[in-house]
Amino acid sequence: MSFVLPEIDRKETQQAVENELEKYRLFKYLEFEEREASITASSEERFHGPTNQTSDQTGSIAIYNADQRKMRHAFINRVERAVARLPKLERFLIEERYMSIESEYITDYNVYCHKFQPPISAVTYDKIRWKAFYRVALNLNVAVFKQGV
Repeated sequence: MSFVLPEIDRKETQQAVENELEKYRLFKYLEFEEREASITASSEERFHGPTNQTSDQTGSIAIYNADQRKMRHAFINRVERAVARLPKLERFLIEERYMSIESEYITDYNVYCHKFQPPISAVTYDKIRWKAFYRVALNLNVAVFKQGV
């Protein structure tokens, strides 16, 4: 019995992983802005709506604030666990290049020439990055498979 993994679309998968890591940075480093209930009267005209529906603005806002905070925390933990499972070099690359607060300003060149000790080549960097992206994509379930080759 043999087990064959389907072929992954490299470009689309890399984009999907980078999007997830960007979302991680937004959730991790930006403050969550809670919604607040409006307590002032509105001067706009409101037409009569369905009478069988009740509205609880404060309850809806409280649920949203609690759910969003919980969802963000769960997403951050999920990404951090996926990266923590990577081998040492792959984990170092992902953390330095994509998960730090300064990652928007760090280039691949900066990582493979200055962060790795000793420095590595661009080709080696690309190989390590692709292996890391492959594993993270499968762990986060964002891998994009090629259609019927």
